[in-house]
Amino acid sequence: MSEHADHNGSPRGKPPLRFTKMHGAGNDFVMLDLRGGKPAPGIDLLRRLADRHRGIGCDQVIAITDPCTSASVAGYLIWNTDGSPAQQCGNGARCVAAWLRMDGAVSTPSFTLDSPAGAIEVTRHADDDVELAMMVPEFAPSRIPLALPTEAAAYELTIGDERIRFGAASMGNPHVLIEVADIATAPVARLGAALQASPIFPQGVNVGFAQVLAADRIALRVCERGVGETLACGSGACAAVAILVRQGRVGRDVAVALPGGTLRINWPRDDAPVRMRGPAAFVFEGEWIP
Repeated sequence: MSEHADHNGSPRGKPPLRFTKMHGAGNDFVMLDLRGGKPAPGIDLLRRLADRHRGIGCDQVIAITDPCTSASVAGYLIWNTDGSPAQQCGNGARCVAAWLRMDGAVSTPSFTLDSPAGAIEVTRHADDDVELAMMVPEFAPSRIPLALPTEAAAYELTIGDERIRFGAASMGNPHVLIEVADIATAPVARLGAALQASPIFPQGVNVGFAQVLAADRIALRVCERGVGETLACGSGACAAVAILVRQGRVGRDVAVALPGGTLRINWPRDDAPVRMRGPAAFVFEGEWIP
């Protein structure tokens, strides 16, 4: 403790901010408990928390909040590393479920959470094995949003001198998917940034690159808006399977191999929510000194 610090260890006299570091298949999060009406962190603090060199480091900051509806046990909010809000994060939602179990806020294997994109159903198979019923994927351009007039299973866009074919869907947040022959050499950074900057995506977009390995297995890499490439993207895995099902490329129960681990995605029928099952892991807990 410095000579200017108070008894709480904070050099500015502010109480320390408790946090938990977690990850789902390598997609990592700083988890904050904001229940009881605690205020959300400002954009500067969000960026500092997420900074991998000067802060804790994460793909997203997630705040656990009081529920919005009486049917849910809790809610959550999501921010990207640039401080921008996100509407959904499947890997993060699994971590929220595991965190609530550790906290003692839930004891039943099934419960509901309020996400920024709506309520999701949770089934906890084990403390580190969580299944979510996400939402029914939406393909209408206005719902993604995608500034094109007509819905299609696949679209084409010219970027520079390159013609890109992609599918698009919303899982509460916007996704596009490009099928590639070799996931290892996919131009994730280059095409991801180019598509995210395109005016046809007025709210930005998460860009997935998939290699179909079999009818029940794909490899996937995702460049997330406001973050960059991540080790895993749960909503991206759900969107990828839904898009590929519509294109007749895969079946409805698919193992999605991401750089950080494998998720199991099941879309039983067109009007049903996409179900995602995968791990949720604790890394460490600590205090952030303001």
